[in-house]
Amino acid sequence: MKTLLLLRHAKSSWADPGRADHDRELNRRGEKAAPFMGRYLRQHELVPDLIWCSTAARAVQTLGLLGRDFAIHADVIYNEDLYMANDRVLLENLHHTYEDASQVMIVGHNPGLEMFAHALYAGGNDAARDTMVRKYPTCALVHFEFDVEHWRDIALGTGRLIDFIKVKDLQAEKISGD
Repeated sequence: MKTLLLLRHAKSSWADPGRADHDRELNRRGEKAAPFMGRYLRQHELVPDLIWCSTAARAVQTLGLLGRDFAIHADVIYNEDLYMANDRVLLENLHHTYEDASQVMIVGHNPGLEMFAHALYAGGNDAARDTMVRKYPTCALVHFEFDVEHWRDIALGTGRLIDFIKVKDLQAEKISGD
């Protein structure tokens, strides 16, 4: 059994229009959102063994704000190919994951990450899929499981969707006291 987490980077800043897209950092909203997602991941025992992360500033910063557990317990591979990657590139990177990792996270960008999530879907939580299809916002997380022994055996259309989590919903739960 393999677990895959697809995390879209948190909200980025457009304050400096002269800055290259790859170098854009998070805005205040993004800086607040990533720790919420980090807490969710820890509470649900979803701290990955390995993280593939885009080299874009906003992706690296999102990963850093998830919390110390991610730096301590996960190996991180920063890969420039993940910047604006399509589903083919994302799947290729996943296939190169070392076999000891049972939980893997990819921190990346739309539209590629969203297209990859749709392409992996083979069933599971249909309500979560419907929510994901409507909108895949910044700092949203898709949680898949695959009944395979090797990462290289994962193919499009073989993932069981466990959940789709939006920071906005996590923040609403905290406000309501749940």
